Amino acid sequence: MKRPMTFGRAIVAARKTKGLSQKDLAALIHKEDEGGSISPQYLNDIEHDRRRPTSDHLIRQFAQVANATPEALQRWSA
Repeated sequence: MKRPMTFGRAIVAARKTKGLSQKDLAALIHKEDEGGSISPQYLNDIEHDRRRPTSDHLIRQFAQVANATPEALQRWSA
């Protein structure tokens, strides 16, 4: 039985399609207020659906990587 799409699974699929490691992708996703990038551990938690992105700013960046709309990713993160 096929598992339903989740935010984390969508990010894993997009990352692998682009040939990026978690470390590479984490370096591309920038925090809004604090500057700098998210940590690979935070990305790992998102990919395993243990955490959700904390802002629309992060969701927009993930959507760009995943070639999806922010609305689609938000639907999967519900």
